[in-house]
Formats: sequence, structure tokens, C-alpha cells
Amino acid sequence: MAEAELHVLRMRLNGAIRNKAKRGELRRGLPVGLLWGEGEGQVIFHPDQAVTGAIGTVFEKFAELGSARQGWLWFQSEGFLFPHQRPRGQILWVKPTYIAIHTVLSNPVYAGAYAYGKSRCERYVDETGRVRKRVRLLAQDQWAVLIPDHHPGFIDWAAFEMNQARLASNCHPGPQQVGGALREGSALLQGWATCGRCGRHLRVYYQGKNSTPGYYCANSQAFNGRGIGCLRVGGVRVDKAVVETFLDAISPAGLEAAITAQSLGEAQDQAALKQFRLQVERARYEAERAQRRYRAVEPENRLVARTLETEWENKLHDPKAAEDELARKAQEQRLELTDAQREQIRALGSDLKRVGDAPTTTDRDRKELLRSLLEEVKINVLPEEGKAHLILQWKTTAVSELDVIWRVPRTAPIRTDEETVDLMRRLAVHHPDTVIAGVLNRQGRKTARSESFTANRVASLRRHWKIPCYQAPTEPAEDELFTVEAAADQLGVAASTLLRWLNDGFIGGEQVTPGAPWRIRMTKELKELIVPEVPLGYVAMPQAMRILGVSRQTIMQRVKRGELSVVHVSRGKQKGLRIRVLDNQPELFAQPSAAKV
Repeated sequence: MAEAELHVLRMRLNGAIRNKAKRGELRRGLPVGLLWGEGEGQVIFHPDQAVTGAIGTVFEKFAELGSARQGWLWFQSEGFLFPHQRPRGQILWVKPTYIAIHTVLSNPVYAGAYAYGKSRCERYVDETGRVRKRVRLLAQDQWAVLIPDHHPGFIDWAAFEMNQARLASNCHPGPQQVGGALREGSALLQGWATCGRCGRHLRVYYQGKNSTPGYYCANSQAFNGRGIGCLRVGGVRVDKAVVETFLDAISPAGLEAAITAQSLGEAQDQAALKQFRLQVERARYEAERAQRRYRAVEPENRLVARTLETEWENKLHDPKAAEDELARKAQEQRLELTDAQREQIRALGSDLKRVGDAPTTTDRDRKELLRSLLEEVKINVLPEEGKAHLILQWKTTAVSELDVIWRVPRTAPIRTDEETVDLMRRLAVHHPDTVIAGVLNRQGRKTARSESFTANRVASLRRHWKIPCYQAPTEPAEDELFTVEAAADQLGVAASTLLRWLNDGFIGGEQVTPGAPWRIRMTKELKELIVPEVPLGYVAMPQAMRILGVSRQTIMQRVKRGELSVVHVSRGKQKGLRIRVLDNQPELFAQPSAAKV
């Protein structure tokens, strides 16, 4: 069959379906709040005002808050119940869910339109070769039947299309799309500020302990990280300039907006109270209905009577709870404005800046106000001129341009890093300036001007930071730290001997930092290691190696563990280390028995 014939057949089928829908032959279940009438294809509102009032409140709150989730949260905070329609048409009042609120906003039947064929069942073969089914939602232009103005609706078709566009924009944006729903962050241009150089949508960042907002272009992250960053600018001055330009533009309409806001606030209060009154009426009706059912049963039928009596008792508590909730909400609602207060509101209409800066005006309110008239804000940073150039695109196709000048930041003073200064403060307690300069240079540290350290530069830096100069102690104290040279003089040995002991781990030493001179603590145990003559039972290292049958390294390890005693003879021809080897000294390795001749 030719493509033209298929097109004609499809058009005839769609026309037949439309005619049946108009005649009411395609009757199917309607969502809560709407019922089929007695006429052909007639759709009417639900006779229960509480049901229609709840549905209407959903659209009113979405127009005010701009988000299905915010509307659902409002229902939750106010404690409103939402109608749920059972298959047989019975209405059950339950806590609203997000799905229920979103379904009301996205269903075209509430806009007075009849729609059919919004989804399509498809068959496909999965990866295992099995035939499966799936339901695919179709775009609006692919629906089989769509008849606007088919019946009375809660909103008109134009408002429905605006709501769908708003719901779509509230979704998480994809790459290079306008950012979704309004959020509570302080960045007022979040989601719709663009880069004046590459046209990408700017992203938001917050920094500092006060979470100061800013904007940056993510072009550097494009092309696998090979892109070039366009701009990064703080958001405080930019947001302030945009808000001032916006308020200057709408000031002539400020008085009219104040009067409208006043009337809208009073109407919203009355609508909320009306819903609570309807809940009270419904609770009273349910209690009276349960009472009538209980009285209509025969007294002899005790099983049914007891059940109906229990239901009646349960229903009697609902009117009292609904009345208490109504009284509480009535007290929370704003009082009726006096003539003086109305005059103050009109006075604020001529000074919108006070309204924008008021603590009761949230950042989300400011974003909602800006987005109502502004289509886009392009930002281009000119660092050589010390300013940012903004282009405001209004929804009326008008364009405004302004420059935001920021203060040129002062160059930070040249100073040595704090880690180097802190290290020098610790070294100055034990070493003179010359030694400190050598330690800093060995660690590769530089001055603030990237120069090597000298004694003069260390002294100058020390005086600037008020670090005391090193002073050698006049009299050595017990357990005091000495340099290697000073400790060698105190013990009467060569400095090279102490360094060798330090490398072997025979004695312990301390360093302020890696590369600093070693310091040795002069303890009683260290002094007792130095003796003028060889004590009884001590032998030289080669003889100890032969007796124990182990290497020098093993003997030194056992000395460090305290398993062998050692002294250093400082005089005579027997100068050096002497190891004490006892007859019952355990050997590390068992000696092999002598071979038999």
C-alpha cells in the first residue's frame, strides 16, 4: 500500500474516533472532580463542593508557587485532605501525594479537553529473544484524539499549556538548557544567566563561611577538558545591579501591583478557610450518616448494630477535630486590613526597593519576580576594564544593557609563608642564625622574593616577627640537649664517634626538623657508657664476634635491645667499644659440634 493511501486511511480513522468522542460513544472513567452527565458526551463537575474546591486549590497554588512539589508541600503543611475516587465512584479523603497533585496538573481533562490515545502499547524483542510489551507515552501532537473546549474545565486551555511548559522547565535541566525549578539559594540568576562569550548557561558556586554566590562558565570542562574557561564572577554585585534595574523598570506599575497583591492575599486567605469549612461540613455529614445507618438497623440484629455503633462513635470524633483545626487556622490567618494598613501598602507600591530588601522577602520570591519579566541575562567579564557587561533580555523583547564595576583587589603584601616562619621560630630556640639558614636551604625553602637564606636574612626575618635570638646556656644542666660537638667535649670522645653511634642506633638523638643538626640529651646513662679502663668481663668487638659466633650487626642489634651490655673506653691503647660476654650468655645461633677425627 502506498504511503499516500496509508495517510488517507489514518486521517479517516482519526476522524471516526473524533466523531465518536463528540457523540459520547467513547465513554471511560473520568478522574476525580468530574462526572459524566446525562447528555451524550456531557461532562460536569462533581456536585461535592469540597471535591471541586480541592481540585481548584491545586491550580491556584501552582500558579502562586510555580512548582508541583511546592504545592504538595503546602497541602502537607496546611493539613488538607485530598479526594481519592474509588472504582465505583465513591470519594475517599486521604493525605495528598505528590503523584496525585502532579496528575491533576498534567491531565488535560481538567482544562476542558477530551483526549484519547495518549499512550501506545508496543511489542519488542528483548536481548534474550523474547517478545515483550511496553507502554510508551506519546507527545501531544501524536495523540489520537484531542478536542479542546469539549466540556467546562477548572482552567482554560491556554493556562493548561502554560502549566505544562512550567512543569517541563522545572525538571532537572540537561546540557545547555535553562535550569529547572526555583531553589532557595541566594544566587538570583540561577539557571538562566548565560555567558556573553560562548552562550553557555552559567553555573552557580558558593564560597566562604557566608556562602557568597558566584557564577562561572563550564566551557573549560567541555571537549574532554580541553575547553577554555570564559569567566568566573562574584554574584553579589551582579545580582544587586539586575534587581535595581528590574525595580526601576516596574516602578510605574508598583501601585497597581500592591493593590492586586492585597486583594490576592485576602482572597487566598478566604479560599483556605473555605476549604476547612467544607471539611467541617463533610465530617458532620459523615457523623450524621453513620447515626442514621445505626438507627435504621433492626435492634434484634445485634451483630450489625454493634458494628454500626462503633462506626458512629468513630465518626463523632471527626467533626470536633475538624472544628478545632478550623479555629486554629482562622487565628493563624492574617487579620482583615484596616484603612491605615491599606494606605501603607499603597505607599509601599511606590517604593518597591523596601519590599525587595525586607527580611520577609525570601530569595525564592525575588527569583520568581525576576523570572516573571526577564527572559535571559548575558554576562561578559572585561577584566582589563575591571567591569562586567550585562545584557538583560526582557520577555517583551526589550533589551537593557548595564555595566557592573567592581573594586580592583589590592595586591597581597609579599611575606614569607607561615610554615617557614614557624619552623624558624622552633629552630631559634636551639641554633644560631647561621645554622638556621643552612637548615632552611637544605630543605629547599626560599624567602618571600624566592632567594636563598643567609644569616643576615634569617636575622632580619626573625626581628620582623619578634623571634628571640639563640643564647647558649652558661652551665650545662642535667638531661639538657647538646649539639654533637658539645656532647663530645662533655663525654671526652670524638664527634665522629657520636655520629657513628647515632647512625648505628646505639644512642638516641633529636632533630627539630629534617636536615637540622642532631642534638643529644646528656643523661646519666649516657655518661656511664664512657669509662677510662676496660671493666672485667668486657671484650673487644672482634673477640665478641668469635665467642658468640655472630656478626657485628647482630651484636649491635642485641645491644640496642638491651640483651648485651656495652661501654666505651676513652683512654689508652684499648680505646673503643667493649662488649660484656658472660659464660651463660645465650647465643643467637647454635654452634656446630666439632667434627670427629
